[in-house]
Amino acid sequence: MRYFLILSALLLGSKGVSQGCSDAGFCTMGAMKPDQAYSKRIDFKLRSLEFNYYHGKTLLSPIITVYTADMNFSINDDYSLQVKVPYQTVSGNLGETSGVGDLSLSVSRGFLLNNGFTVGATVGAKVATGKSDLENRDTPHGTGGDLPMYYQLSLGSYDLVLGGSLINEKWLFATGLQLPVVHNNQNDFRWGEWAEYPNQESYLLKHNLANNLKRGTDVMLRAERNFRFINYNFGIGALAIYRITKDEIYLFREDRRAKLDGTTGLAFNVLANFGYNFNINHSVKLIGGLKLADREVNPDGLTRKHVISASYVYRF
Repeated sequence: MRYFLILSALLLGSKGVSQGCSDAGFCTMGAMKPDQAYSKRIDFKLRSLEFNYYHGKTLLSPIITVYTADMNFSINDDYSLQVKVPYQTVSGNLGETSGVGDLSLSVSRGFLLNNGFTVGATVGAKVATGKSDLENRDTPHGTGGDLPMYYQLSLGSYDLVLGGSLINEKWLFATGLQLPVVHNNQNDFRWGEWAEYPNQESYLLKHNLANNLKRGTDVMLRAERNFRFINYNFGIGALAIYRITKDEIYLFREDRRAKLDGTTGLAFNVLANFGYNFNINHSVKLIGGLKLADREVNPDGLTRKHVISASYVYRF
């Protein structure tokens, strides 16, 4: 069971943010990530260091590549600590960006039930350590302007994350809440500053404005069926992320804030994974995710058409 869950972790990708299929990365934090070790006794002394390569195609031109160090440590017999540090690159029609993304921190605790299930609980945070106001100064105006959020390395917000999971040998169910607490007051992408960019006018208008973005609250639900064998394993699952409150931005031309229609609703993804275990310490995994439904308006630039990832895991 332990190996399968490890290998299925990247079904959700990493955020860059480890950002996964249309999410802000919280689906792979603590009790919500699929790589929790399962056994009939809880063993939080099992630690891991994971190096992950993530490749995501957005709905527009940007291609997102993220290299993440995912570190898990036992605090004591009851609690474990997870730290995720991503390095992200973005390449699209408007340019290229690269740098450190947003840091993820979480503390988790597990509880063994009498019926063979294990319950996990997590509290954590996403920290805006990356940049969300990167500019391209090669426009005809000579001063450039902020790139759209698709090209930024950070969401620019500080988020509270709460989550839980229920697992046994065959099934994994997880739910989580991501609540932005400190909002993005950095990004100031404006169509007018790019209006004369060669042959890009219609493309630019597809990028939603995100001025002083106050992102809505997300609720995540996930279910996976696991199939485990001696040296290899695979799984299938579904991930649903529902934005329950509207995104809000500053309308600079009208000097007022406004909540945006079309920013609430469901983002739904199907997931599959395959992994191989060399021994108890070393394993590799391949993950794929495909978007089936998304919100109409996405000023945060989190949407992905599909994602793939590969990683190496060392447990000690």
